[in-house]
Amino acid sequence: MNKKQLIEKMAQKASLSKADAERALDAFVGAISEELAAGGDVQLTGVLSLKVDVRPAREGRNPKTGEKIKIPAKKIIKCKAGKQLTDLLQ
Repeated sequence: MNKKQLIEKMAQKASLSKADAERALDAFVGAISEELAAGGDVQLTGVLSLKVDVRPAREGRNPKTGEKIKIPAKKIIKCKAGKQLTDLLQ
């Protein structure tokens, strides 16, 4: 499902116009993005949880030359499906 399809589904299920559904989705994504950018966690009980984690710096190799390189630390988002969502798949 892409963004357009999600907006159509939200509009249909919530009896909203597509424009209102798109604004709601943009606000939802914006709120989540702001919280994660500030280093916070997002927990939608039963659905999913998102948290920022740091992948530490490490040493790697350039696959073309075999030369050792330093790979810097990197922030990543960890996502875990909630019980309700997981149970739907069973």
